[in-house]
Amino acid sequence: MKNLYDKESLEIMGFAEEAYVSGSNRLEEIRNYAQRAGIKRIGIAHCVSMPKEADTVVHFLSENFEVYKVDCKCGRIAKKDLLGGEGTSIMCNPSGQADYLRENNTELNISMGLCVGHDMIFSQKSEVPVTTLVVKDRVNNHNPIEGIRSHIKSDN
Repeated sequence: MKNLYDKESLEIMGFAEEAYVSGSNRLEEIRNYAQRAGIKRIGIAHCVSMPKEADTVVHFLSENFEVYKVDCKCGRIAKKDLLGGEGTSIMCNPSGQADYLRENNTELNISMGLCVGHDMIFSQKSEVPVTTLVVKDRVNNHNPIEGIRSHIKSDN
């Protein structure tokens, strides 16, 4: 079984086990993990629609870490320049977010509310571990478990 995991993966799992404290929320658990792992620099890639939430996370984590945040519209790339078509709308830039955080030497990145697909690209392009704090679910106030529950058939 252990051959499924390299040394780095086993270290991540060990720090995650140590980070769990009964009664702590996910944000506190991320902080605990980073402290136990000896991380000094944390990156936050967030949706442009969540600036207050991202600022709150920065404030919370800044007590213990250097924190860098970048919103999804970084680089101000026109959608037509990336995907073609017409219009002037600005495209999300998950590769740009990963690049910005890499330039700032982050050791752990947090994904906050990135779109489906964009979150995948951000995780793929990040050269450090990524954890998700918020997933985008526009219908259910960013609580995707509600979307799952809406599809559970009642036995009653």
